[in-house]
Amino acid sequence: MKIQFAPLHLPLSRRLQTAAVLKWIFSFLALAQCCLTAFVLLLLSDYWYLAVLYGAWLYLDRDTPASGGRRSPWIRNWRLWDHFRDYFPITLVKTTDLDPKHNYIFGFHPHGILVAGAFGNFCTEATGFSQLFPGLTSHLLMLPFWFKIPFFRDYIMGGSLVSSDKSSAAHLLSQKNGGQVAVIAVGGPPESLDARPGALTLQILGRKGFIKMALVHGAHLVPVFSFGENELFNQVENPRGSLIRAVQESLQKKMGVALPLFHARGVFQYSFGLLPFRNPIHTVVGEPIAVEKNSNPSRESVDQLHKIYLEKLVQLFEANKTLYGIPESKHLVLI
Repeated sequence: MKIQFAPLHLPLSRRLQTAAVLKWIFSFLALAQCCLTAFVLLLLSDYWYLAVLYGAWLYLDRDTPASGGRRSPWIRNWRLWDHFRDYFPITLVKTTDLDPKHNYIFGFHPHGILVAGAFGNFCTEATGFSQLFPGLTSHLLMLPFWFKIPFFRDYIMGGSLVSSDKSSAAHLLSQKNGGQVAVIAVGGPPESLDARPGALTLQILGRKGFIKMALVHGAHLVPVFSFGENELFNQVENPRGSLIRAVQESLQKKMGVALPLFHARGVFQYSFGLLPFRNPIHTVVGEPIAVEKNSNPSRESVDQLHKIYLEKLVQLFEANKTLYGIPESKHLVLI
């Protein structure tokens, strides 16, 4: 394989963008392990009492990730995230105003490999979420497992990440004053196994938990499609029925997290590595679907609202696809 090296002379802005994305990749792939190691080393050191004190705090604070988290405006507004945004770049596209008197569930599609669009748009202010949607507070739901890791859990909560368990979503959507947005990557980790350039497969037909949650709390549903999300990484071929896919799906069921074998470019060369490609991401927030509160929805009402949601999602995709580089002949594949 011929290696394509990066030019020696690049503007400082591009160097900063690469550094910001490198930091983000590190946070996703290694920061949790480093935090856990640091806690263990602290526990085994002469300063073990600090680890014990933090452990006590961890126990007392255990419900916070499912109670709205602990968002930090300071972390959300780091200059670092502007460089992260500009690397791709990422753009948040608003199609209509959203009334802050209501609570919302944003259904984010597709999951992609590392949900870069969801992170950039809803965990930081780099794309201007608060200015585009005044009065709304966004929270990206993440697997509960990550909030059990010392130090790491406090960092991710600062960026508006909260636990994805039912009690967490219920806490957000039951706020009587409204203005809360629960952002859910509906396809979840399993959908990441289909993420590769050109892929338009969404795992959604059997996913109705977020629909029932919307009905129970009367939260309005908003389909969100992130164009370019699947173009950030290549993935080792893993067709359904293959040995690789069987192993990945087995590990996903046991561990709760998917393990896509992805690759893209490196820091100093463009031929291989774990940095994403510089591909534009346009995250389009669709029109809200009004939902009447029903504390005990029937299966039929859930199915009916799910059907409406699918129709609105497909309409959002079809209305915008040619604007963002998808041929008219391409359509979503819903499974």
